[in-house]
Amino acid sequence: MTGRTVAERVARLRTDFDASFAEPARLLDGETVELLAVGAGGRPYALRLDQASGVHPDRPVTALPTTLKALLGVAGFAGVVVPVYDLAALLGHPIAQRPRWLVLTSGTPALALAFHELDHHLRVPVTDLVDGAGSGGYLRGMVRLPDGNRPIIDVPATRALVHQLAGHPLGREEPA
Repeated sequence: MTGRTVAERVARLRTDFDASFAEPARLLDGETVELLAVGAGGRPYALRLDQASGVHPDRPVTALPTTLKALLGVAGFAGVVVPVYDLAALLGHPIAQRPRWLVLTSGTPALALAFHELDHHLRVPVTDLVDGAGSGGYLRGMVRLPDGNRPIIDVPATRALVHQLAGHPLGREEPA
């Protein structure tokens, strides 16, 4: 392969990857769900792809003067300034290092969650999900995988926690 061919292939893969976030998460015949396998605070988690609108590595985050350990600062996304919260801190894990990855969550107001590792994209059968609908907290069930189970982050519950930390009424989202 020539350098030009490799560069073209990488550009096409990047474009396809970015475009996949513009499409709704696919449920194939209602029997699979798409997830991102991530790591935060040295622990494995999963995020529902339909609760994310983009994943960004090494995005600059401008720190703010704050007493909230979880608030890393703000970052710009398509001309919009978005607060960035450390997922490990929100989940109660010690913060060992600055997270590399940001996931821009779906919903309003805009919110980005920072995490340490992006392990891989998953498309799993619904039967591999264990529902945790009544468990409360910021996790909602788990996904069974060959390399171990991963708790699933409940983005709406995490957004409610952020609202509470920021002094907003718990669970109230602005209309879209």
